[in-house]
Amino acid sequence: MTTDADPSIAAAPAEGRPPAVLQVLPALVSGGVERGTVEISAALVAAGWRSCVASAGGKMVHEIERHGGQHVTLPLASKNPLVMRRNVGRLAAAISALGIDIVHARSRAPAWSARAAARRTGRHFVTTFHNAYSHGNRLRRWYNSVMAEGERVIAISQFVAAHLAEVYNVPAARIRTIQRGVDLARFDPARIGAERIIRLARQWRLEDGRAVIMLPGRLTRWKGQLDLVAAVALLGRADLHCLFVGSDEGRGGFRRELEAEIVRRGLAGVCQCVEDCNDMPAALMLADVVVSASNRPEGFGRVIAEAQAMGRPVIATDHGGARETVLPGETGWLVPPADPPALAAALAAALALTPAERLAIAERGMAHIHAHFSTARMCAETLAVYHEVLFPAPRPRAETPVPGLLAPEQETPRA
Repeated sequence: MTTDADPSIAAAPAEGRPPAVLQVLPALVSGGVERGTVEISAALVAAGWRSCVASAGGKMVHEIERHGGQHVTLPLASKNPLVMRRNVGRLAAAISALGIDIVHARSRAPAWSARAAARRTGRHFVTTFHNAYSHGNRLRRWYNSVMAEGERVIAISQFVAAHLAEVYNVPAARIRTIQRGVDLARFDPARIGAERIIRLARQWRLEDGRAVIMLPGRLTRWKGQLDLVAAVALLGRADLHCLFVGSDEGRGGFRRELEAEIVRRGLAGVCQCVEDCNDMPAALMLADVVVSASNRPEGFGRVIAEAQAMGRPVIATDHGGARETVLPGETGWLVPPADPPALAAALAAALALTPAERLAIAERGMAHIHAHFSTARMCAETLAVYHEVLFPAPRPRAETPVPGLLAPEQETPRA
């Protein structure tokens, strides 16, 4: 949908002003893409760069503005080709007016507009590939392909990086694997006061003495809520609370189906949907086990990483990014997707843990996340990609080295 020619190379920022990055995504409502956008924006400002975000808006805009970023409201959630084409001009105008150096696209529909606008204005273009998007037909694969066309393509897990290389033939030289991170200052059990936990327990009407199984995530079929209901039914226990923590985001059909299935299986007193939660660290402290039952691979699966940071035993389906965040037998369990009996067996094992076993799992899980999956690491590695794009290391010289100086192959390239 673009007719603009690629510039031969985009310029570095003018001397004397900080570099500026524009992140582009559909909206700032909820989810891992949105949370990562906010975190990178804050890291840019903290590093002395300028941060701008373009989206259709949403409740997380105030977080961008609170830490000193700038938000530009555009209809980027639209998949209408006419709107997408008009968004090219809107984005190009914003890029020029704001002095943007790097355009970072985080979602497919706005990426088409962002790529064209970056080309039109001669700016660098970076993408983040957030999942192994379905590519069952040629049109779908073409639509996805824009996310593989950045000067650097950030993959949020090794799983996604392998998908990029296999399906879209992206060379390793352009892929940067940067696994998602957990805000360890926020997801820290030592910082969660009892009053926060008690307030949620009362709000959700949880009874003392009943174990809590929690599945955080949007109410949508592929997140596997129906599989968890079936697994809980197989346990045959009434002394449980099974909480589905997440919004249906205005799509009430699946929520009604889920609630009907809960009633059909006689679990109305056990399973409940508790809507979205603004205090997930406190919510996770209520859980005896945290579940991700996604029946399609997650690109990363931040919820399971956050739960381990809070010292919770976890159960996840055995595919996608979960294979990189869960240590089976040490921090939790991996079970086949769409397999309620296997999920029920793992739930039974988690609920049967002794206090000493729970403590050991908590310590291993927290150490694992702190060592490998912090937000600080994710932000530092992303800013390193931006720096690499703006200030590429010089190529080795081909001429004969001057006596007394290092030969080109001996020189240490700049970061």
